[in-house]
Amino acid sequence: MVRRRLRSSTVVLGGMGVLAATLTACGSEPDERCVDPVTYEVLPDYECDGDGDGDGSGSSGRYYYGGRVSGGRVDGGSFDRTAVDSGGFGGSSSGGG
Repeated sequence: MVRRRLRSSTVVLGGMGVLAATLTACGSEPDERCVDPVTYEVLPDYECDGDGDGDGSGSSGRYYYGGRVSGGRVDGGSFDRTAVDSGGFGGSSSGGG
């Protein structure tokens, strides 16, 4: 008896999902979050000034770029947008804080 090998569309579709997630994660702009500059805790957007320069004038938060959030705090990014390499396709985010 000859066994037939069936290709599972689930495997193909699963691979496409991984590819889509990878492309989304390596976008052209770094993540921008409102952060307390002393504690590095993530704040609501209204705590940052609305002009996008991240200088925190007249507010308690500053914009933080890149990195990741763990336990409500950011790590691995920078308050300086130009210091964060956004990478683009196939790239990775990095920077100093």
